[in-house]
Amino acid sequence: MSYYPLTSIPDYYGIDALLTEEHKLIRQSVRDWVESFVMPQIDQAAQNHTDLPGLMRELGKIGALGPYIPVEYGGSGLDQISYGLIMQELERGDSAVRSAASVQSSLVMFPINEFGSEEQKKKYLPKLAAGEMIGSFGLTEPNHGSDPGSMETYFKDMGDHYLLNGAKMWITNSPLCDIAVVWAKNEEGKVQGLIVERGMEGFTTPETHNKWSLRASKTGELVFNDVKVPKENLLPGVTGLKGPLSCLNSARYGISWGVIGAAIDCHCTAVQYSKERKQFGKPIGSFQLQQKKLAEFLTEITKAQLLCLQLGNLKNAHKATPAQISMAKRNNVKMAIDIARESRQILGGMGIMGEFPMMRHAANLESVITYEGTHDVHLLITGLDITGLNAF
Repeated sequence: MSYYPLTSIPDYYGIDALLTEEHKLIRQSVRDWVESFVMPQIDQAAQNHTDLPGLMRELGKIGALGPYIPVEYGGSGLDQISYGLIMQELERGDSAVRSAASVQSSLVMFPINEFGSEEQKKKYLPKLAAGEMIGSFGLTEPNHGSDPGSMETYFKDMGDHYLLNGAKMWITNSPLCDIAVVWAKNEEGKVQGLIVERGMEGFTTPETHNKWSLRASKTGELVFNDVKVPKENLLPGVTGLKGPLSCLNSARYGISWGVIGAAIDCHCTAVQYSKERKQFGKPIGSFQLQQKKLAEFLTEITKAQLLCLQLGNLKNAHKATPAQISMAKRNNVKMAIDIARESRQILGGMGIMGEFPMMRHAANLESVITYEGTHDVHLLITGLDITGLNAF
């Protein structure tokens, strides 16, 4: 039994009619790239705990890095629904591929575009958009994950430069990065962003090994030991947690779309398998329990698609709230991980094999349900929005 390629995206409620021709063209082009570049090698990369060679440059070629960044800085100037559709198609290939694009776009290019100086935008954004430069995002620390306000990484003003000390953990792309957008506290205890470049003395990026999740993605630490950062590398446009949290909002939005792709990959594979696999003299898809699962998969995917489409409309109108984004991230990741697990059961023993995507997606989504805000924290964000009472 071989892996079944996806021939169509489930569109049970005619959502495609609400997309523009440009949206559909962008989606198709990324889907074609995933089929030709990602699918033939992703299982081997995940099995061997290696990243896809040349991934960032390939993502740059198809316009998947910072697609909403203005054209003058190397982006494509696309809208937020286009960004979401790109993330959906990338994560159908693998969460590691979407993570690489998401970090580069929402956590590195976004803050430089929003809060950086004109010189910083011109220096970094075109190369990041092309994948010629790889970025990482430093917020989470060994002792501080859901509570970024308690970060210990700090920098001092030394007159002609800043001196940065501290460490960040669970950083996608860190072993490969050319630059890192790092959030640290100044001498007044206020959070600011610094662009740290590979090669600065005292800056190291040890890799995290032995992961059971996101095995086709490079993860590591950012360690700063008396790193001299030029003053022109400070992001001048923001002070406080608003800076990193706005980046996370953009990334969470992309995740809410991305995981739909993982769910679709599992669903379509399960549908095809259920029609071809025979037990007790007939296809297993003819049994009630399997139809129940498949019907629930399609229902949940459709709900997630509608949620994301309206969220994209709100994002385009600059009306999407952080709480709305949290709801979509939490709901859609849970939806995707549930479908990955249940679709694995439809395939029985074959579901654990690398020829099929279920176990790989399920393992990846164990990370996605935790990063960019844990499942439980997003629930409390919604609770705060409902009641006005902070449960943190």
